[in-house]
Amino acid sequence: MDLVNLQNTLDNISFAVLFLTMLCYWVGVAFPNLSILPKIGTTGMIIANFAIATLLIARWIEGGYFPLSNLYESLFFLTWGITAVHLIAENMSSSRLVGVVTSPVAMGITAFAALSLPSEMQHSEPLVPALKSNWLMMHVSVMMFSYSALMVGSLIAIAFLILTQGKEIQLRGSSVGTGAYRNVKKLTLNYNSESVNVDNSSGNTAVLTQPITEVISLSPERLSLVDTLDNISYRIIGLGFPLLTIGIISGGVWANEAWGSYWSWDPKETWALITWLVFAAYLHARITKGWQGKKPAILAASGFVVVWVCYLGVNLLGKGLHSYGWFF
Repeated sequence: MDLVNLQNTLDNISFAVLFLTMLCYWVGVAFPNLSILPKIGTTGMIIANFAIATLLIARWIEGGYFPLSNLYESLFFLTWGITAVHLIAENMSSSRLVGVVTSPVAMGITAFAALSLPSEMQHSEPLVPALKSNWLMMHVSVMMFSYSALMVGSLIAIAFLILTQGKEIQLRGSSVGTGAYRNVKKLTLNYNSESVNVDNSSGNTAVLTQPITEVISLSPERLSLVDTLDNISYRIIGLGFPLLTIGIISGGVWANEAWGSYWSWDPKETWALITWLVFAAYLHARITKGWQGKKPAILAASGFVVVWVCYLGVNLLGKGLHSYGWFF
């Protein structure tokens, strides 16, 4: 079997399937009556996931090492992780809206890897001495899957912001992601640019307070949807964060084994720490402060940018131990 041609075929198939999948999700949202399109989109994600997994296995057999040694391989592993986490999130939320935001990102990554990277970066080459370690599979695979989970969680938060138009809404779901519902004891009414809080527990007390932030009204269906998206975003980020923590720790151990230092403030290490701090702040705000809705969604959306800078920006533009050296 010609494994090189198989890989070339599979990366093109992955791109084509994800492109069609994206169209199915988008058209399905534009025309809700065409209920079959989101189902086709889900099937497309499954096919793309298996195609990329097969590509990586073929790469593993060809090169004789776990396929995470260059940018081409890591981009496809990232896409595989995104499609896998997407299927988990879609199953948890029972909403095809997840695919509207995840499919274009997965498609864009495969297009970049298959069509934009120089051909010399797509070939399998022997590992450099520093990468000939069992830590390659442990550290890099965990880091890449954490990136996938954090990206999907952040994309769902962006979808939440789009649906709510960036405005504050009253969510019923528990901020700690238990699926329970809060007992809302106060009803807030707008009156002459001020707010009147009516305490339902006593039935009689009315307190005049300062003007409140703008709150929009949503239909019960959309309110249920954004409530689900808020909760699923939290759960997926809650999956990615411990993986990121494990990945950073294992990377420190590997760095000490390879370079004699646990931490050297390499650009990649610095941005990994920044990424960890951003999502630690997100989880702290949700668990300790009870944040829901707009504010944690904005924090998660900013985390999407930070993850991309950590994963790709410093690798291509920075000069350090983790750089791929495409531009510099």
